[in-house]
Amino acid sequence: MLALVSCAERLEVLPTQTIDAANALTTSGDVTGALLGTYDGIQSGNVFGGAFQYIPDLLADNGEVRFAGTFNTHNQIWSKTINTNNTQVAATWNASYNTINRANNVLANISKVVEANRKRVEGEARVLRGMVYFELIRLFAKTWGDGDNTVNDGVPLVLTPTKIDNPSVDDIVALAVRRNKVSEVYAQVIDDLTKAEALLPATNNYYANKSLAAGTLSRVYLMQQKYSEARDAANRVILSENFFLVVDWTSLYNNFLFTQSSQNQPEYIFTVRITEQDGVNDLNTFYGTTIGSLPGTAGRSDIRILTRHRQQYEARDLRGTFFNGSGSRVFSSKFIDRFGNVPVMRLAEMVLTRAECNFRLRTSVGNTPESDINILRERVNLGPLATLTLDAILKERKLELMFEGHLLHDLKRTRRPITTALAWNNPRLILPIPQRERDANPNLTQNEGY
Repeated sequence: MLALVSCAERLEVLPTQTIDAANALTTSGDVTGALLGTYDGIQSGNVFGGAFQYIPDLLADNGEVRFAGTFNTHNQIWSKTINTNNTQVAATWNASYNTINRANNVLANISKVVEANRKRVEGEARVLRGMVYFELIRLFAKTWGDGDNTVNDGVPLVLTPTKIDNPSVDDIVALAVRRNKVSEVYAQVIDDLTKAEALLPATNNYYANKSLAAGTLSRVYLMQQKYSEARDAANRVILSENFFLVVDWTSLYNNFLFTQSSQNQPEYIFTVRITEQDGVNDLNTFYGTTIGSLPGTAGRSDIRILTRHRQQYEARDLRGTFFNGSGSRVFSSKFIDRFGNVPVMRLAEMVLTRAECNFRLRTSVGNTPESDINILRERVNLGPLATLTLDAILKERKLELMFEGHLLHDLKRTRRPITTALAWNNPRLILPIPQRERDANPNLTQNEGY
């Protein structure tokens, strides 16, 4: 009889792997836990854990790298022959909206957060949502200024939590969203980031801070060719004095089983953190390679760096020696560390943005463009430029930020071709709306050429 009673009590144990939606976010701790879930979302290899960086760089290739892996999905991206059933494209779309939905859940329940933490939590959720939407609009829609921004289809703006348990007919109808216009998406991104910058603290351990919001705003304004706004946002980050250019440029990337200090370099404004238990570094997966003499190195050796790229560095440039391998198998050494954090934003980008905008505007806000560029050149063992040109600034930007996800967007915003046969606004440089999404939601229009 005692055994039977014991079994009966055991069968009444409530499930712990699922929580009813009505009870999921009821306390301040629940909401801050959901915020951590948003960070977990951006750790995905399909979001800031790699895809947001390597997809635009593969699309921007003009014979400087080669994708030699076996994944046809990635080969399609590199060769600009993507089909609408590409599973990597679909995974990036889905993981992005999953992350956005997590941020939406936080924002919808922000009033439940204790007052002492409320502004910070709201700021973190807003900056993460704004960052993801900015990457989506750059990958899945026409570039700002390529035609009419108020007419061109962008991506759907979903700003309230999506119900996923037992949806009603009204829920299903509400989920059949349409693509907002490019101008609307940019406006929402700027709204999120502006509010986030006002709400966030200057420092916030490893989490989003005021400078991340300002730095992302500088990226947005740069894409819009709003050079004074981009310059001023970048300058705010630099003047915060919370981040510093490291003297040893090579130390920015390699950590090797936590025996060095790249995880905490003061140049990083934000990284996707990788531990032995959590996080995905798909820059390591595809750019990395195993070096027998360096424990902790790893990677599939899929993206090879060709001679055409390596020849662009000046003779003494340390960046031009930061490769490994030989012959037809040469790889970047930026991401060979299996547990290295994934770089999302670092101070050098802000310096380059300020220099370019000051040069275009003939201003010297924060510093002269010549000084900013020469500071970056000096630390990689190069002498100062006697005469500064826009082409020289853009070259420094390319070589400094190479393989970190900037090249395609820089080519598009400056209206430079990818190749002689591929203009900056060619439809092949825009990802298709995944066919699976369109099958489920006929309101989603497809991009040109697909």
